[in-house]
Amino acid sequence: MLLGEFLVVAKLVTSDEINQALRLQQERGGRLGDNLIALLPEKATAIRAFLERMPDEPKSIQDVGIHPSELLTLLLKQIYSLRLETPLQFADKIKLPPHIVDELVQMGIARNLLAALGTMQNTMRYELSEQGRLWAQEALKSSQYLGPAPVTLEQFCARVKLQKVNSDTITFEQIRAALAGYEVTDDFINRIGPALNAGRSLLMYGPPGNGKTSVALSFANVFNTIIYMPHAVVIEGQIMRVFDPSLHAPLTPESDQRDSPFTSLRREAFDARWVPMRRPFVVTGGELTLEMLDLNYDHASGFYEAPLHIKALGGCFVIDDFGRQIVPPAVLLNRWIVPMESHVDYLKLHTGKSFSIPFESLVIFSTNLNPNDLMDAAFLRRLPYKIEIGAPSKQTYRSIFEKVCSSAGLEFNDTIFEVILHKVTHEKRLELAAFHARFIVDQVLAISRFLSRPPRFDLFAIDYALNNLAVNTPK
Repeated sequence: MLLGEFLVVAKLVTSDEINQALRLQQERGGRLGDNLIALLPEKATAIRAFLERMPDEPKSIQDVGIHPSELLTLLLKQIYSLRLETPLQFADKIKLPPHIVDELVQMGIARNLLAALGTMQNTMRYELSEQGRLWAQEALKSSQYLGPAPVTLEQFCARVKLQKVNSDTITFEQIRAALAGYEVTDDFINRIGPALNAGRSLLMYGPPGNGKTSVALSFANVFNTIIYMPHAVVIEGQIMRVFDPSLHAPLTPESDQRDSPFTSLRREAFDARWVPMRRPFVVTGGELTLEMLDLNYDHASGFYEAPLHIKALGGCFVIDDFGRQIVPPAVLLNRWIVPMESHVDYLKLHTGKSFSIPFESLVIFSTNLNPNDLMDAAFLRRLPYKIEIGAPSKQTYRSIFEKVCSSAGLEFNDTIFEVILHKVTHEKRLELAAFHARFIVDQVLAISRFLSRPPRFDLFAIDYALNNLAVNTPK
């Protein structure tokens, strides 16, 4: 993605404004970013901040930060395993600028590892020599990593510090918009807002079924800043893969803008070894173990997979259903004491070498258990924000029912509400919970469909739903 496309995806400028800046660039030269700032002075601060955060494309092979021989070895493995032939294919896979790829190709030719095949459609094609194939085969025995060129640990750490969660300023309106689909009070937003702004760890607790997880997941829509996650990081010669398509959503152009008459001017690109994305939002629950918070070395592939909380750097890491993991809560909490206090985490390679990484994530513990039973006072002190999400009020409970019934096309009135309220609180002796409305409505729709009748609330359908909501207990 080129700079113009990137700025449009970030919603800092429009396609029309990009084209205006490109015309200005054609007239007087200069960089696209500078022309945009001149054209849009009211957006200058935002554009300038965006450009300062963008990782610059390496101008030379030395700027990559990795020894040229290691880059050449990676390229040879890719050519061998992926059957690549052209410099364009090489650059696309290794994610380095064409002039650096050309330098690696010439290095390969000079070492008799690559040979030119000639041109096809004005494009030079290459193949591995016999020596090059042997080189690639031997390299694959040590590591089967075939992804983009990694960044260095130093580059990664510097980027993590630059992309701290608390570098964003979160407003009341942003949180209100993110939670638009939920019945939340202004008081709740005022309590959660400072925690999100601070980027400090927080505890969300309260009875089950009242939206702790849903609310936590909605925080992903609060943060608008674009950050950059590397495909991989090299540490002491070892590769740690970080980018995970199952957790990270890279930004892509909404449309193909390359048909612009000014395309030839759009050559400002960022370092493609980094993936642009919104702040990541990683959720784990009862399946979390201590091993999942350590580097995972695959002996078969010969490289590491970054642990979950490293993939969440610059974003949020939600530990859902805290207290229900196989690992005792105290053991799991002890794992977080150092990262939460010092903002540094320590990982260890299988060689025994340890290294540190800045720990800049918003960690959210979510539980429906009593926090005092899960953690001692010392750890509670280390959680500066504690947000209780309790049972909804009667008014909120009704409001949730009205919304759910409206979306399902079910008639809902005072009589129906009072019947449900009485049966829930008196007959079933349950506390009100936010999930009741969706559960009951789904049950009514299911029994109506089974009986081949239009969906509606009646005593039979309500009793059917409530008998599935909770089991009967001896009186």
